Amino acid sequence: MKVRLYQALTITFLVSVSLASLAAADEGLPLKEAIKKAQGGDPWLDASRDRERAYQAESISAGTLPDPRVSVTARNLPVDSFDFNQEAMTQFSVGVTQMFPRGDTLELKRHGKKLQADEQAIQRSERRARVRLIVSRLWLTAYEAQNSIELIERDRNLFEQLVDVAESNYGSALRQARQQDVVRAQLELTRLEDRLSTLRRREAAARRRLGEWIGQQAAERSLIGALPESSAIYPGPQVVLSNASNRAVTDTLLNHPKIRVLDKRVSVASNEADLARQKYWPEWGVTASYGYRDRAPGGADRADLFSVGVTFDLPIFTSKRQDSQLNAAIARKGAVKTDKTLRLRSLRAKLDTASAELKQLNHRVELYGQRLLPQMQEQAEAALTAYNNDDGDFAEAVRARIDELNAKIEALAIDVARGKVRAQINYLLSGAEASQVAQGGHHE
Repeated sequence: MKVRLYQALTITFLVSVSLASLAAADEGLPLKEAIKKAQGGDPWLDASRDRERAYQAESISAGTLPDPRVSVTARNLPVDSFDFNQEAMTQFSVGVTQMFPRGDTLELKRHGKKLQADEQAIQRSERRARVRLIVSRLWLTAYEAQNSIELIERDRNLFEQLVDVAESNYGSALRQARQQDVVRAQLELTRLEDRLSTLRRREAAARRRLGEWIGQQAAERSLIGALPESSAIYPGPQVVLSNASNRAVTDTLLNHPKIRVLDKRVSVASNEADLARQKYWPEWGVTASYGYRDRAPGGADRADLFSVGVTFDLPIFTSKRQDSQLNAAIARKGAVKTDKTLRLRSLRAKLDTASAELKQLNHRVELYGQRLLPQMQEQAEAALTAYNNDDGDFAEAVRARIDELNAKIEALAIDVARGKVRAQINYLLSGAEASQVAQGGHHE
């Protein structure tokens, strides 16, 4: 029996090596490639570029004078005969009117559309950072399930061997064995099967959601590669966190795309307030017309007529219109500034929470790697050796092996949780990436 258990361990090791070799041979999907696929195929980015082009076109239109108005008029026709040359006052008139908007209205409207176009570029930066976060989480969820399945599959052969050993011992007179050993071994094997079923459902669900971003065919590939470090996507967060000064972190958060979008919206609101102020100025119009007159009935020439004039309104009753519109624009600007303050507080709180969580996870990863996993392995080997030497309990040997497997799966879960927290920190500190892109002269 002792030989058979050691054979089971050997077979388990060979299965583990074989699975690792197959994974290496498979053309897997690293996290960076998944992120690149998702960002490259995101239709939202294309829609944002279209919106930006629309705002740019509207900025040109908004900064242009309104079209002149042309009037063609037959003036003072006698109704008794409708004879064009009967009366001296009768004339054929052509006029042109050009309106000039109030103050700097045209420039402010053009600038407002330009600000909205600029906002789209910032929103695309935030979208790429968010897609990176979403895909990272989905990839890590599927990665955890995939590798948990592999860990269980590697040890399942051992548990099958333990069932065979328990049944053989129970039917043999060579050593003492109990029926409950057989039942216990079969129970643990059934639990493993149930656990595998749950993990496969979790993996399939995560891969389907990942497929929404990168395509189902790509999402079905084996997920390979090391879990992301802080600098796995870009080095900014690592630099900021290493400095750890409040000012450096605040400056980076102020450069976060969500904050920069609100900065643009503050500028748009300020521009709207300036537009409201222009309504205190009059709107001007210039009109010019030329009137043609026919000869008199006796054949004498009549002089043609030319007219020119200026029109403007008088915004003197401002209390209910201009004042109210300006107050509304100023209030909207204040509301956007408040939104910016609240958003900055939220980002800082999330960053502080994620940083504290990352420290705890780092500690647990170190604890599992340096102490807990080696101790679990040593305990499992000791319990198995004692059972093989007729000096230990079968249930204890099985439990020790299960505890070791659970510890491996828990260590994987902790490492994946740390990867998700790092992905969250990468998103929160994406302002560092924006700064580096700006300094490097990035072109989208």
